[in-house]
Amino acid sequence: MSEHVSGHSQNGGNSTPFVEIARSDWAALAPTTELPLTPTEIVELRGIGDRLDPREVTDVYLPLSKLVSLYAVGARQLHLDTNRFLGREASGTTFVIGVAGSVAVGKSTIARLLRELLSRWEDTPRVELVTTDGFLLPNAELERRGIMARKGFPESYDRRALLRFVTKVKSGAEEVRAPFYSHLSYDIVKDAEIVVRRPDILIVEGLNVLQPPTSGHGLAVSDLFDFTIYVDARTTDIATWYEDRFQQLRKGAFANPKSYFHRFSSLSEEEAKQLAHTFWSQINEPNLIQNVLPTRSRADLVLRKGADHAVSSVLLRKL
Repeated sequence: MSEHVSGHSQNGGNSTPFVEIARSDWAALAPTTELPLTPTEIVELRGIGDRLDPREVTDVYLPLSKLVSLYAVGARQLHLDTNRFLGREASGTTFVIGVAGSVAVGKSTIARLLRELLSRWEDTPRVELVTTDGFLLPNAELERRGIMARKGFPESYDRRALLRFVTKVKSGAEEVRAPFYSHLSYDIVKDAEIVVRRPDILIVEGLNVLQPPTSGHGLAVSDLFDFTIYVDARTTDIATWYEDRFQQLRKGAFANPKSYFHRFSSLSEEEAKQLAHTFWSQINEPNLIQNVLPTRSRADLVLRKGADHAVSSVLLRKL
C-alpha cells in the first residue's frame, strides 16, 4: 500500500508532491533540547498495540512538533501582518491541524503525543485535541438510517456540525463546544460536551478529516486546516495491528460489563481472531480503501510506518 505516494505528470512520467526524508535524516533534525516527556508519560500516551518509546519520540515526533510549531508561529505572524496591512484590528487565530489515517494505525496516539509536545514549545502553550468520534451520528440515528454497519464511513458523521465547530474555533469564538463520545458505550453521551477555549493550536483527529467537499462546491472541514498529517502503513500490517488490538481489548476493556462489546469478552482466542478478521475485511478495510487512503495525497506530511509500528520515513509536501 505504502511503497509510493505519487501522482502522474502529463507526459506520463512519475511525479510526486512530496520529498521523502529517511528516518535517520529526519532524526538529525531533532532540536537540541532534552525530551520534555518522561518514560511514564510516554507509556500513558500510548494506545493499545502501539509501540511508542522514548527513542521513537525523540527521533520522529520531537522534530515534527518543532516543524509544526514553526508553521503555527509563521501563520500567526502572517495573519497579524495581513490585518495590519488592511487596517484591521490585529487579533490572533487558532492554527488547526488535521491528523488522518486508518483504524489501528496509531493516529490517536500520535495526536495525543503532538498535543503534549506542542504545548511544551514556548510559542504554542495552549493546545487542544478533538476527535471526530464526537461528531458521529448517535447509534439510534445510525440504526434509523440503516447504516449502523457503516459506522466510521463518511456518511456516519454529522459533517456540518464538525464544520461549524472548526469554523467557530478559527473565527476566534471564546468558547466552542463539541459532543462527547464514549468508547465504553460506543455512542454519543447525551448532555456531555468537550469545551474548547481559544487555543493556540487545535488538533482534529479522525479517519476522514482530509475528505474533500462532498459536492463540487462548498466547504469541507479539511479546507479549514492549516497543516495536515496522514499516518500511513501497509494494509496488511494495519490488518494485523487491528486483529492484535481486538484480542487485547477482549481481555481488557471488553471485560467491563458496561462495555458495548462485553459480549465478545467470552470468546475464545480463535473465535475472537475470526471475528476481528470479519470486522476488518467487511468494514474497516473497505472504508480505508474507498475513503481514507485516497486522501493521503492531500496531506502536508505523511508518516510512513513499518511492520513494527515505528516510523521508517517522512514525506513532506514540497513548498
